[in-house]
Amino acid sequence: MHPVLRLLLRRAGMSALVLIGVSVLIFVIARVIPGDPARIALGPNATVEQVANLRDALHLDQPVWRQYGHFIADLARGDLGVSLYTNRPVTTDIAQFLPATLELVFAAAILMIGLGLPLGILSARYRGGIIDNSIRVVALLGVSAPSFVWAVILMLLFAFFLPIFPIAGRLSTDFLIEPVTGFLLVDTLLAGNPAAFGNAVSHIALPAFALALSGIGQAARLTRANMVETYDRPYIEMARSYGFPERRIAGRFAFRPSLIPSLTILGLDFAAMLGNAFLVEAIFAWPGLSRYGVAVILRKDLNAIIGTVLIISATFLIANLIVDLLIAWLNPRIRHGRGTGG
Repeated sequence: MHPVLRLLLRRAGMSALVLIGVSVLIFVIARVIPGDPARIALGPNATVEQVANLRDALHLDQPVWRQYGHFIADLARGDLGVSLYTNRPVTTDIAQFLPATLELVFAAAILMIGLGLPLGILSARYRGGIIDNSIRVVALLGVSAPSFVWAVILMLLFAFFLPIFPIAGRLSTDFLIEPVTGFLLVDTLLAGNPAAFGNAVSHIALPAFALALSGIGQAARLTRANMVETYDRPYIEMARSYGFPERRIAGRFAFRPSLIPSLTILGLDFAAMLGNAFLVEAIFAWPGLSRYGVAVILRKDLNAIIGTVLIISATFLIANLIVDLLIAWLNPRIRHGRGTGG
């Protein structure tokens, strides 16, 4: 079996076990925290009989292990139950809110990679100079404050003092776009409406940049540190002795080996943005899954809580699986069957 395929199968198996563990953990936690979901859903004016009927429908009167059995049986049919918050199937809610969060996180990830890695390369190439010191200061500022702080700062700067960007929602009400993928940047292009696309970009710019700033700083610092270490290796001196231009040395001989350790951290940063997105979504009124998840947690909506956590966990695991495959592609020892142990 090809080493990369073996790596893929091993990581996929581990991811499946992790998802099972997450489902058990969140299922138990959601049921032992104080509060009666049926009473919270029906309100204080509901009768005892109404609460009892809802508890029976949710299997809350049964032991936790039996409730988990009902959950797994429903999950095998693709049924996550009905949300007590929206009175709709949880799968319908996830299908509505997940694309908005993924679009925001993907946009932030593009900014994180597209800005963080080049800044790290520049900083390493001109280490010790004014460019290096300036980038290090910017990177330190990026990682020194959480995303929601940057969200407030950006909103004040570019929405109130300089009214350049909108501050709420995903698209102005002037545009009516038929949803196809749920990703407005894609749907506006599919609709052939460049004005709507530009409007969607203006809406996502501030929340995506606020979410990405910490990752940009992290990516720049890691890339610089790894490349500075690589620059001190003998083969870099050999490349210089052969007369290769500095740009080629930086891009081909120093950056690619330095990217491997950075990719692991970037994958974790991407996953962290899924968890951090709820504060940014709340500030910019972004109708995403993270914001929905906070709302259902406050109402102890068991089905919606478990569904949201499982989807976010699955996205986290898929992101890490993609990072593992990218590392295998970049690392010849893995591609050729060496160094695959562990």
